[in-house]
Amino acid sequence: MERKFLEACMKNREAAARIGVRLRPMAAEDALSTAHRVLTGHRPSDGFSALADRKRLDLSLEALAVDRRFTGLFSDEEANTALIRLLEAGYEF
Repeated sequence: MERKFLEACMKNREAAARIGVRLRPMAAEDALSTAHRVLTGHRPSDGFSALADRKRLDLSLEALAVDRRFTGLFSDEEANTALIRLLEAGYEF
């Protein structure tokens, strides 16, 4: 499951770059620990805000955290944070 998450994360980062969203550099092996750190933070990342502005929250770490393929990688609190951020930003499932 972690390998699939990593693949999805890297694919989303590449897609974000193609639409002009610059995300902070991240080593591939740090994707999951970065996701945990982002989801325990008090506010969404700048990348999340940039993706929201472009109506592409599907490319966010938050969207991956609530994707049923990856929910086992995140705590209930992290998944709830991701869901709340997405809903508050107007993400449509």
